[in-house]
Amino acid sequence: QIHLVESGGGLVQAGGSLRLSCVASRRTIGSYVMGWFRQAPGKEREFVAAITRDGGSTWYADSVKGRFTISRDNAKNTVYLQMSSLKPEDTAVYYCGADRGVAGPRPASKYDYWGQGTQVTVAS
Repeated sequence: QIHLVESGGGLVQAGGSLRLSCVASRRTIGSYVMGWFRQAPGKEREFVAAITRDGGSTWYADSVKGRFTISRDNAKNTVYLQMSSLKPEDTAVYYCGADRGVAGPRPASKYDYWGQGTQVTVAS
């Protein structure tokens, strides 16, 4: 079973940037499609971005397209989410997930493993 730990969250002003990291242990991430999701208070966990096993293809939610970039370094067993031009509506707990299934923008219910999340707060 893969173990995921997110980091890099924090408080940032609108228009600022953050880079989230998700480090895996116990298993290598090379066997998984990796994704980032977020969950705001009172809302369901929503898809943000996903990346194929080899990093060759990525998908993004329309709300973050052009502002966020997902990447992975399989040698470091790490997935990243570079977030730029942050908006107050980006405020949420961000979760890293690992999916053994097919690649694509799949819903949270399809993911097999999750990290504990990291809080991102964007002040206006």
